[in-house]
Amino acid sequence: MVRVPSTKHWLLPLTLAVAAVSAPAAAMDVGEMQPAERNTVELYQEFGTSVVAIEVTVRGERIDPFERIPEDMIPPRFRQFLEQQIPQHEAPQQQGAGSGFLIDADGAIVTNYHVVRNALQEQSTELREGASIKVGFPNEEPVPAEVIGANALYDLALLEPEDPEAVPDGAEPLPLADSDHTQVGQKTIAIGNPFGLRSTVTTGIVSGLGRELPGIGQIEIPLIQTDAAINPGNSGGPLLNSAGEVIGVNTAIVPGGGGMTGKPGSIGIGFAVPSNLLQDALPKLEEGGLTDISSRARLGVKIAPIADYPQSVRERLNLPEQGVMIVQVEPDSPAEAAGLQGAKFEISVRGRSMPADGDIITRVNGEPVQEPRQIQRRVFAHSSGDTVTLTVLRDGREMEVDVELREIPRHGAGSKQ
Repeated sequence: MVRVPSTKHWLLPLTLAVAAVSAPAAAMDVGEMQPAERNTVELYQEFGTSVVAIEVTVRGERIDPFERIPEDMIPPRFRQFLEQQIPQHEAPQQQGAGSGFLIDADGAIVTNYHVVRNALQEQSTELREGASIKVGFPNEEPVPAEVIGANALYDLALLEPEDPEAVPDGAEPLPLADSDHTQVGQKTIAIGNPFGLRSTVTTGIVSGLGRELPGIGQIEIPLIQTDAAINPGNSGGPLLNSAGEVIGVNTAIVPGGGGMTGKPGSIGIGFAVPSNLLQDALPKLEEGGLTDISSRARLGVKIAPIADYPQSVRERLNLPEQGVMIVQVEPDSPAEAAGLQGAKFEISVRGRSMPADGDIITRVNGEPVQEPRQIQRRVFAHSSGDTVTLTVLRDGREMEVDVELREIPRHGAGSKQ
């Protein structure tokens, strides 16, 4: 549970597990439906079989799946119905679970790191003693799976069934969209396992872009906000657009707790990790192991966005319209070795000190940058020993600087890359 300072609500990771319940088949002919309705049905029919339920057991114990849900949130009859779905031969307690989706033809499955984290050894993708992870395709029995790779930066993980034959016929990899082209207002479709109800489909729209919330991943992530109903158990499931492409991985919600009801659950404010971050993370996920903040190569600079400078200041200092200024270069860092320079002095703007006369990074490997997280994302996509080319403005002159990345310790606060 992570508090969102701006709203004073709680972020609830969408992780829970109960039983499998199959949805009834639609009676109406698809061709008779309205276009928006038909789009949802057709996408579910095409990709619903590619979304899995993930069950995580730790220390051989199964924790009550309703333990964290207030009694008055689930009607007694519905609670009894769900409890009856849990096989009687299983131990009575369960750690939790979530959702995932097929990402390639070889059976690799994407989910959230927080879904499987408790089952893993510290700083590793190996299972803890007594822990297990299972994946269940719709209408199929859950089968053991292993964690191939995990990315704590973006809260992502890549799983694979131990039995490659476990992927049923008809389960196709979900295509990834270019999430940078996502627009507020466009349709969203979420498929997952809220409260353990397999293959649940909800729809909505993109409510916002670039939302930054504490506790989601280890770095700032420009999350996609949606009003599609997602709940505990949806973690790791896909958020699709109307073309059936994954625009994000459902990760968290602001639940209805702390308000008048005090109940955790969907109030129409959900968040997903953008598909482009998944695309960036995939090579390392497939390579294996855990990627976290301590294992990433960095430039070794503290930076500030040019957009924070008032227009009058930009004109006076002859600053560009976009880019980030290097405020400070860390000693014995790749940036220092490459000759990058930090701010030489500060100016006061309405009582606020702002660094000035530092190198300004406008591009990374030819791609424009406007804010720290863009540099962070592009640098973190590389490994130690890789070289990135920065386009830099210094004293009004543009130059290209090659920087060989490597791991360096992080000290102090601020936007460091």
